[in-house]
Amino acid sequence: MIDARAAYLLKTLVERYIAEGQPVGSRALSRQSGLDLSPATIRNVMADLEEMGFVSSPHTSAGRVPTVKGYRFFVDSLMVVKPLGEQEIHRLEGELVADRPRQLASAAAQLLSHLTQFAGVVMTPRREEGWRHLEFLRLSDRRVLMIVVAPDGDVQNRILHTDRPYTQSQLVEATNVFNQHFAGQPLPQIRTGLAEELKRLSADIGALMSAAIETGATAIDAGESVVLAGERNLLASEGVASSMDRMRRLFDLFERKTSLKHLLDQAQQAEGVQIYIGSESGLVMLDEMSVVTAPYVVEGRVVGTLGVIGPTRMAYERVIPIVDVTAKLLSNAMAQQLADN
Repeated sequence: MIDARAAYLLKTLVERYIAEGQPVGSRALSRQSGLDLSPATIRNVMADLEEMGFVSSPHTSAGRVPTVKGYRFFVDSLMVVKPLGEQEIHRLEGELVADRPRQLASAAAQLLSHLTQFAGVVMTPRREEGWRHLEFLRLSDRRVLMIVVAPDGDVQNRILHTDRPYTQSQLVEATNVFNQHFAGQPLPQIRTGLAEELKRLSADIGALMSAAIETGATAIDAGESVVLAGERNLLASEGVASSMDRMRRLFDLFERKTSLKHLLDQAQQAEGVQIYIGSESGLVMLDEMSVVTAPYVVEGRVVGTLGVIGPTRMAYERVIPIVDVTAKLLSNAMAQQLADN
């Protein structure tokens, strides 16, 4: 689309703008590029690039800044990625240590945020239905603590408010029935089996177990499907700090997470690192931001997506390998955790 000279000048402009955050003028480009070109010649090239939509001129400055199209061409054709060194990769590997998949996801989000100083995001693996273990403990006459262990080992506690008091021996009986007959089964199968089991149980124990099924299903589904870290890092980003409305919409996105989960779901269908620049994400609240994502894999199957959300003026050559390596390290940590369990 553009000749080698124009491409080199565009690369120089994008790199300088990312580094300094100020519109880049022709004289600065003339000095920075190292090309034997006059400022007038460079102005002509910049005018051509602007006409093609690669750069734009803020009305307050004679300099130019990259557009989404300019960033995209830079990322796809001009950028030189800076791979992480082996020593740095080993250090990062030591950061991803946890006992549960969701703790690993949280650690990965925090690691991404720390390394980039942007927001780290991880979509956690979809949970299997059912549970591995369930236990009832008596708190008071009409309050029972239900401890639910998910198939991935995550533990959730719920309080049941019962219609009648239960003795601890009754709760032990209900615990044993669940774990002997239903542990490890998917929820629809548990419901079907429980319907048969209720015929052989006392009405009181049956009522407790029916309530536990519904509350237990809610407990297993309660884990966050999208984990975020470092959202506050974006408060100083261009296009966010300058607009209260944009800031409100961005943090509304983080709070609700539905649209963000849709974007991560979409990224999960693709192979390798994906880069959504500005409006390419399809989310209005991210039209001044970029999202760099990568899927992570367990036993050859893609189970989730992680990434970084930051300003369009980010050092892509640094962020891309960080996201890529973190995805691989999370894949390895998840696989090791599965093997240990």
